[in-house]
Amino acid sequence: MRTVARVAGVLTGLTLTLGGAALAAPAARADIPACTRMAEQAGATATDSVRAACHRGVVGDLQTCVGALAEAGVPGGAAGAACRAAAHEPR
Repeated sequence: MRTVARVAGVLTGLTLTLGGAALAAPAARADIPACTRMAEQAGATATDSVRAACHRGVVGDLQTCVGALAEAGVPGGAAGAACRAAAHEPR
């Protein structure tokens, strides 16, 4: 009986540990299409360079994202909003 209780305790602890890690892990919330749509609404064409810039926003490099979108013709404020949309950052 003691071995069964020990195994049950270990399994319970393992379940709680793994479940807690899954809850604490950040969800992947990248949104390149939202970024691209915002860039298009601001007057840019959805090109590979716009999608690449939005990808920079997804990985958290907002400064490079904004700069690349500005080079693609997206005004500064709209570029920042699009990059934040890619990263799903609060406004």
